[in-house]
Amino acid sequence: MATDVHRTVEGSQEEGESGAGGVADGGAAVRVRGLRRAFGGRAVIDGLRLDVAPGEFVALLGRSGCGKSTLLRVLAGLDREIEGHVLVPDRKAVAFQAPRLMPWKRVWRNVLLGLPGSPERAVADRALQEVGLGHRADAWPKTLSGGEAQRASLARALVREPDLLLLDEPFGALDALTRIKAQRLVAELWRERGCAVLLVTHDVEEALLLADRVLVMEDGVIAYEGEIGLPRPRAVDDPRFASLRTRLLDRLGVEADEEEGHEGEGHEGEGHEVEVEAANAGVDVAGVGVA
Repeated sequence: MATDVHRTVEGSQEEGESGAGGVADGGAAVRVRGLRRAFGGRAVIDGLRLDVAPGEFVALLGRSGCGKSTLLRVLAGLDREIEGHVLVPDRKAVAFQAPRLMPWKRVWRNVLLGLPGSPERAVADRALQEVGLGHRADAWPKTLSGGEAQRASLARALVREPDLLLLDEPFGALDALTRIKAQRLVAELWRERGCAVLLVTHDVEEALLLADRVLVMEDGVIAYEGEIGLPRPRAVDDPRFASLRTRLLDRLGVEADEEEGHEGEGHEGEGHEVEVEAANAGVDVAGVGVA
């Protein structure tokens, strides 16, 4: 029978265990053991094992359809049809590639969407100021640029004070310059907040610029992991960066001089209505849509 536990992980790592990246003595932000998720009899995730330490920034790469986004949705609590053990913090938030702001609510009201109780507008205003969008608090979502809409989605995540922030291709739909700004914003927010981050992406350079550790998912499991170990801020023209990039592209079966695709990974058998239901029910969903 499936065991799906969504709570704060406490205690030290069991003797003899050594998951992807290991767990600090004080516990883990994420611990996954023996996770399996199947669709129509086909296992998309099969026996997956994963640990993410508190405050760690982890990037997850893999070919389209390998199960990256499915894993993220399981960690977010949006997919519970699983087998195995999943332990995550109570305070978590997720932002998808499509911000999915509710068009009939002003930006500040979108930020508060799904929060329990009756939070004051000041709560939203503080989060919007943090992402540089305070001046657009009263705007309607349809008047926002793509970058502004994604920042509103990040504000909706941050207002939940998450111990775990899940990002599913959040920059995939942005133009190159806006994407660079958004990446820098996420890096700055991570340094200030100190929460664990799991970023699902197809962009190898993005993973190397932002993360402490990079994972590659293949055949339903974490098939490769590597510590980045470069000082921040990182430069793409650093020979060490180029070496890591080449190694990851080779692992992904991509030639170093090929353009890497940025198409989002589909969610097997699930649609937008699930996320809307989750948000309305108070699940910490910072952006709802298909990544």
